[in-house]
Amino acid sequence: MPFLNRIQRWADLRPADTAIAVGGRGFSWSELRGAAEELVPSTPETYILSEPNTAEFAALYCAGIAGGRQIAVLDPAWTPQATEEITRRLSSPSRAGGTALEDGDPDSTFLIGFTAGTTSAPKAFTRSRRSWQASFDASIEFFGLRPDDKTFAPGPLSASLNLYALSECLYAGTEFHTLRSFDVGDAHAVIIHDGITRLVLVPTMLRLLSERGLMASVDASSIRTIICAGSKLDARTLDAARRWAPNATIFEYYGAAELSFVSGRGFAAGEPLDAAGTAIGGPFPGVEVQILDDHGRSLPDGTPGNISVKSPMVCQGYLWGDDGKALRCLDGHFTVGDQGYLQDGDLHILGRSSDMINTAGQNVYPHEIELALSSIPGVETALAVGTPDDLRGHRVVAGSVPSCGGLTATSLTRGLEAVLSRNKRPLHYYSLSDLPLTDRGKVDRRMFLEWINNNDARLNRLL
Repeated sequence: MPFLNRIQRWADLRPADTAIAVGGRGFSWSELRGAAEELVPSTPETYILSEPNTAEFAALYCAGIAGGRQIAVLDPAWTPQATEEITRRLSSPSRAGGTALEDGDPDSTFLIGFTAGTTSAPKAFTRSRRSWQASFDASIEFFGLRPDDKTFAPGPLSASLNLYALSECLYAGTEFHTLRSFDVGDAHAVIIHDGITRLVLVPTMLRLLSERGLMASVDASSIRTIICAGSKLDARTLDAARRWAPNATIFEYYGAAELSFVSGRGFAAGEPLDAAGTAIGGPFPGVEVQILDDHGRSLPDGTPGNISVKSPMVCQGYLWGDDGKALRCLDGHFTVGDQGYLQDGDLHILGRSSDMINTAGQNVYPHEIELALSSIPGVETALAVGTPDDLRGHRVVAGSVPSCGGLTATSLTRGLEAVLSRNKRPLHYYSLSDLPLTDRGKVDRRMFLEWINNNDARLNRLL
């Protein structure tokens, strides 16, 4: 495991069926097997894959994990310095054993993953083949992946969300589609012409596809599953997705690269949508979730603490970059420091402990403020940070990207009065022309602080 023996099976059973398609070019199952088998003999023990989205990516990926090999999948958009540093650290004179396209020992390492990548080497962790087999079985059950599904993940294959979606489809023997690079028009064309039934993407992509799809009358009635991760779905995105793809069950889930799946929930077609609050559903199949304090003691329902899990899907640990504050074991449960609480069986996400704002002796989580702001009419998306304050320690500051027209401090303040206690409400508001994002498309609070400190032109202070 995790999926090479399955590819052999699909190639024998359905050789001419499509396995993967990228921007109109793809491989059948027999073609994918043949392309990967040709590459295996020349593939080293540790293979570094840094390629844009192509059908050949899948063949290289398969060859890179054959036998006892392990693969490091790098983002081709990373700086040359970051790529060179990772390559230097992973270089090995060892030769790989075996030339067959077959799975290795289930307990052996097959994947080297990374938490981020900018100008220096990110933290690197390893995964066993067995951990992803457990993840495949859990996600196929939870999301209801069907043999006739056609999955479309339009983001970069170097990102863990999309790499996992590709791997899950190879394991399950279902058709996988992606694009060379994300484009709304190209994505709509794939959905229509290739009969896509299942989307895997981040909320920002879902909003773009849904809103523009509604404007252009793009038919998404064939889509029966939408899976979102990376950040919680906001009310506007959920509403647009439901109107654009009325027959789809919309899933959102919480997980971490080191932990894999933790919790999730789905909104079936026709079921009322709930975007309010911080709930993200119950535990995934095979996962035990507890909220523990820093000493490993269990906390009662409603009390925030470390989201901690027992799961067969947890990674093996770090190759480098472990500062003792990332993946930790508390009383046999693993945590990456994300904060939350349990209430009536549902997990509520508050955010990373490192993002927490301590203001006037109170702990405030940016995620909770951002969800509340995003529910206000006229707000497209929002983020919150803490800035130094001599009296309070930190003050809460928020930035919002308007969806249409202008935003005012009054409308934002009034919109939060009913949903946030006074100590959690921002003291200053900014209107943003752009959202500060990481290289993976996630909100970058550190960049927002830099914009504030530098009086960046993309900011307009409202209060």
